Amino acid sequence: MDFKVVMTIEFPGIPPDENAFSQLGAIFSKIPCHSEEEIITAAHDADAVITIATVQSFPRRVIERLNKCRIISSVGIGYEGIEVKAATEHGILVVNTPDYCLEEVSDHTMALILACARKLLPQDQAVRAGKWNSLERPEIRFKIWPPMSRLRGQTLGLIGFGRIPRTLVPKAKGFGLRVIAYDPYVPSSIAEAHGVGSVDLSDLLRQSDYLSIHAALTPETKHLLGLEQFKQMKPTAYLINTARGGIIDEQALYLALSQGYIAGAGLDVLDPEPPQPDNPLLKLDNVVITAHAAHYSDQSVIELRRRPVEEVIRVLKGEWPLGLVNPEAKEKYLSKWGKG
Repeated sequence: MDFKVVMTIEFPGIPPDENAFSQLGAIFSKIPCHSEEEIITAAHDADAVITIATVQSFPRRVIERLNKCRIISSVGIGYEGIEVKAATEHGILVVNTPDYCLEEVSDHTMALILACARKLLPQDQAVRAGKWNSLERPEIRFKIWPPMSRLRGQTLGLIGFGRIPRTLVPKAKGFGLRVIAYDPYVPSSIAEAHGVGSVDLSDLLRQSDYLSIHAALTPETKHLLGLEQFKQMKPTAYLINTARGGIIDEQALYLALSQGYIAGAGLDVLDPEPPQPDNPLLKLDNVVITAHAAHYSDQSVIELRRRPVEEVIRVLKGEWPLGLVNPEAKEKYLSKWGKG
């Protein structure tokens, strides 16, 4: 059987091997699409689709037109652009790479925590402005440095307790942080097994010295944190986000930061991305911002290019993928395709 595999987005290095699909007699095409209609045209007769589902959208109307599709393999962890329920109803396996960049994102989270804790941005700016000597003057020193507490003994609160925050926990504990978490979808026993206290959201907001977001962007988590939540936090607390920008109401965050409801923020994600030049968060000196880079390392890029292709090959060979998002689709899948 000749299979057709279509990649609907431009991403250098996928597939990592030009002959990756030749063992199956599959025909691979890279057809960058810029609209839902273009996706339908390119992939309506494809057996497999490779995409980046944080960039492209696969709503029901698109999925219903993917007449031969067995698998939608999304590059990376996020898959919010795919209407998973519709895919399940049509027996299409939705696949991501859930264990991709765990070390990188947890490292980046700690880097943002440390940057906030040690006031690295304002200190760097002061030195570059020629204020090295003036840092010795009390009126300068006490303006820039306080409040600055040691990390040991402070509390790190986690929103979400999936793979990335579980990877973060031993790193945070290495700095002496107490760790608590809020995740309504994870049993408290799992958090406790990692030495993490399980609390509700209100307690998390009140107790955290550093509040770090590690949740998926869903209708339930959209603007989960707004002004009401920021007012519950300590005025000395910092917000860290390496997940998705849309989980935070950015207007509310700007108010919280500029009016002193919280002390600062370390952000790797914004909403939208890239930010508009007039985004007020860019003008605040108590915010550290990186360009959605938490996932990156030389090693993670290799994984990013390899894994989505491997998942497609597994499915076309009649095997189940490792990163299956919707296992409930198996029954419908088997009724349509069997196991091969």
